[in-house]
Amino acid sequence: MRYRLTFIAGLACGYVLGTRAGRERYEQLKKSARQVSQNPAVRNAAESAAQTGREVAGKAYHSVNGLVGDKLPDSVAQRVRSLRERSQNGQDDWGTSNT
Repeated sequence: MRYRLTFIAGLACGYVLGTRAGRERYEQLKKSARQVSQNPAVRNAAESAAQTGREVAGKAYHSVNGLVGDKLPDSVAQRVRSLRERSQNGQDDWGTSNT
Protein backbone atom coordinates (compact mmCIF):
# COMPACT_ATOMS: atom_id res chain seq x y z
CA MET A 1 0.00 0.00 0.00
CA ARG A 2 2.88 2.33 0.84
CA TYR A 3 4.33 1.95 -2.66
CA ARG A 4 0.98 2.65 -4.25
CA LEU A 5 0.60 5.87 -2.24
CA THR A 6 4.16 6.89 -3.10
CA PHE A 7 3.47 6.27 -6.79
CA ILE A 8 0.24 8.29 -6.70
CA ALA A 9 1.97 11.15 -4.86
CA GLY A 10 4.79 11.15 -7.43
CA LEU A 11 2.31 11.09 -10.27
CA ALA A 12 0.41 14.03 -8.78
CA CYS A 13 3.62 16.05 -8.26
CA GLY A 14 4.73 15.33 -11.80
CA TYR A 15 1.39 16.42 -13.16
CA VAL A 16 1.38 19.67 -11.20
CA LEU A 17 4.97 20.51 -12.13
CA GLY A 18 4.34 19.56 -15.74
CA THR A 19 1.31 21.78 -16.06
CA ARG A 20 3.15 24.70 -14.49
CA ALA A 21 6.10 24.31 -16.84
CA GLY A 22 3.82 24.50 -19.86
CA ARG A 23 4.13 23.47 -23.47
CA GLU A 24 7.28 25.49 -24.16
CA ARG A 25 9.27 23.66 -21.51
CA TYR A 26 7.93 20.34 -22.78
CA GLU A 27 9.11 21.14 -26.31
CA GLN A 28 12.50 22.22 -24.96
CA LEU A 29 12.91 18.95 -23.05
CA LYS A 30 11.80 16.98 -26.09
CA LYS A 31 14.36 18.75 -28.29
CA SER A 32 17.13 18.12 -25.73
CA ALA A 33 16.22 14.43 -25.49
CA ARG A 34 16.28 14.13 -29.28
CA GLN A 35 19.72 15.77 -29.45
CA VAL A 36 21.09 13.42 -26.81
CA SER A 37 19.65 10.37 -28.54
CA GLN A 38 21.21 11.42 -31.86
CA ASN A 39 24.65 11.85 -30.31
CA PRO A 40 27.02 9.23 -31.81
CA ALA A 41 28.59 8.47 -28.43
CA VAL A 42 25.17 7.76 -26.90
CA ARG A 43 24.13 5.62 -29.88
CA ASN A 44 27.38 3.62 -29.66
CA ALA A 45 26.93 3.09 -25.93
CA ALA A 46 23.33 1.96 -26.43
CA GLU A 47 24.32 -0.45 -29.20
CA SER A 48 27.17 -1.80 -27.08
CA ALA A 49 24.80 -2.34 -24.15
CA ALA A 50 22.31 -4.07 -26.44
CA GLN A 51 25.00 -6.36 -27.83
CA THR A 52 26.19 -7.24 -24.33
CA GLY A 53 22.60 -7.95 -23.32
CA ARG A 54 22.17 -10.29 -26.28
CA GLU A 55 25.35 -12.16 -25.38
CA VAL A 56 24.33 -12.52 -21.74
CA ALA A 57 20.83 -13.62 -22.74
CA GLY A 58 22.32 -16.24 -25.07
CA LYS A 59 24.54 -17.60 -22.30
CA ALA A 60 21.59 -17.63 -19.89
CA TYR A 61 19.48 -19.44 -22.47
CA HIS A 62 22.06 -22.19 -22.87
CA SER A 63 22.51 -22.48 -19.12
CA VAL A 64 18.77 -22.69 -18.42
CA ASN A 65 18.19 -24.97 -21.38
CA GLY A 66 20.77 -27.37 -19.97
CA LEU A 67 19.06 -27.38 -16.57
CA VAL A 68 15.44 -27.38 -17.69
CA GLY A 69 15.78 -29.17 -21.01
CA ASP A 70 12.55 -30.72 -22.26
CA LYS A 71 10.53 -29.63 -19.24
CA LEU A 72 9.47 -26.38 -20.93
CA PRO A 73 5.91 -26.21 -22.23
CA ASP A 74 5.66 -26.48 -26.00
CA SER A 75 4.37 -22.92 -26.36
CA VAL A 76 7.42 -21.50 -24.56
CA ALA A 77 9.82 -23.70 -26.48
CA GLN A 78 8.26 -22.63 -29.79
CA ARG A 79 8.51 -18.96 -28.83
CA VAL A 80 12.20 -19.34 -27.95
CA ARG A 81 12.87 -21.12 -31.25
CA SER A 82 11.16 -18.36 -33.23
CA LEU A 83 13.14 -15.68 -31.41
CA ARG A 84 16.38 -17.53 -32.06
CA GLU A 85 15.55 -17.81 -35.77
CA ARG A 86 14.87 -14.08 -35.95
CA SER A 87 18.14 -13.26 -34.24
CA GLN A 88 20.04 -15.55 -36.60
CA ASN A 89 18.56 -13.66 -39.55
CA GLY A 90 20.38 -10.53 -38.36
CA GLN A 91 17.49 -8.61 -36.83
CA ASP A 92 16.03 -8.41 -33.38
CA ASP A 93 12.39 -7.76 -32.35
CA TRP A 94 12.82 -4.04 -33.00
CA GLY A 95 13.97 -4.48 -36.59
CA THR A 96 17.51 -3.35 -35.85
CA SER A 97 20.66 -5.20 -36.72
CA ASN A 98 22.48 -7.35 -34.19
CA THR A 99 25.89 -6.07 -35.19
